[in-house]
Amino acid sequence: MTAKLLLSTAFALASFSGFAQSSSNKAYAITGDGNNDYLWMNIRQVDLSTGKIEKTIFEKNKTAFTITDVMNKSVVDQSATANGDIYANAKYPTGTFVAAAAYDKRSGNLFFMPLRLGELRWVNVNGTEANKFYSLKTAPVQPKADPREEGGNITRMAIAANGKGYALSNDGTNLLEFTTGKTPSLISLGSLIDAEGNGGISIHNKCSSWGGDMVADAFGKLWVVSANRQVFEVDVNSRIATYKGAITGLSGTFTTNGAAVADDGSLVVTSAVSFEGYYKVDITTLVATKIEGSDIKYNAADLAGANLLLQKEKDASVKAGSGSIVTLDVSASTSVFPNPITGTAFRVQLDAATDGEINVVITDLSGRAIQNFKTSVVKGQRLVSLNLAAKPAKGAYFIKVRNSKGEIVLSDKILVM
Repeated sequence: MTAKLLLSTAFALASFSGFAQSSSNKAYAITGDGNNDYLWMNIRQVDLSTGKIEKTIFEKNKTAFTITDVMNKSVVDQSATANGDIYANAKYPTGTFVAAAAYDKRSGNLFFMPLRLGELRWVNVNGTEANKFYSLKTAPVQPKADPREEGGNITRMAIAANGKGYALSNDGTNLLEFTTGKTPSLISLGSLIDAEGNGGISIHNKCSSWGGDMVADAFGKLWVVSANRQVFEVDVNSRIATYKGAITGLSGTFTTNGAAVADDGSLVVTSAVSFEGYYKVDITTLVATKIEGSDIKYNAADLAGANLLLQKEKDASVKAGSGSIVTLDVSASTSVFPNPITGTAFRVQLDAATDGEINVVITDLSGRAIQNFKTSVVKGQRLVSLNLAAKPAKGAYFIKVRNSKGEIVLSDKILVM
């Protein structure tokens, strides 16, 4: 496989708020030594707001190290690679290259899984122990004897809102869940499942969907960004991957191998093969804009940050649910009455030309369907009375109404109190 594919890569409400308040623009990049170096073995700290490298955490052939096996307590250090063979050596922390990493802000640990090793490794990057690595051999990930068998390589990883870590194989057939405590445990949840509406864009397709990176959102979902710029939203419980679209605005040679969330809610992406810097992506439009002045010396096979996607939307939902003032624009021009909805009954105002069967869908702010129901209207009937089948939790939601042709005839924001 080419470098483009192979080396691409429940909290309480108070917990969500605390996480948001402690967010940071600091992230960690897996890089080579510089321009035209594609050996992704170094760990560097990067500022997501500027795309600039701030400092080196671990550098191959320069940083002394120890690796402790947490099961048998055995320890090896740099003397195990004294002959200079570090590039395919399982005793070197990043010896077989790294294409997937995740940063856990609570512990300060950077978790990663070297390619073809079947081990979960981590190192604390916040203090003075950035040279002390730990390793857990994992049954759910078996190393491949043939290095050309790339589908099982772990190339996407993130820490979710529930505090657990998740890792995903290149081919999308192995979603792993790991704990982030002193001695992590790891299990396989199984293969991802394509959503029915993906339109032929499969999470398992080698050309469109392998490699890249993964981030988590504040609503408990995972977002996969493949090396070929395709974006999927993953429900951890159902393992269903929903295709969201392709990132636009990138140069033709830019592969999206690393992804992390900046403080402003944008998605920052970097390439493992292109030395043209970092881009910011608007997650609602999937349009990328270059971060001018960002680092062009180190390409990155992976990014790992602490921020959650859609955190501002989650915070707005939390405020609405607690009865506090919410910064959601529900103005007099709304098409939903009453709004906020205090009971189960409400009305929507439709275009006078709408007639026949309509489909009403209510989703949370992450797009997950909460209720879906149908009714009929006659032409000229402007106000339609509806009832919530089961009143959802207090908070902010979206409502969409489609006519019999599947066209959207109403799209609005609502508050449920």
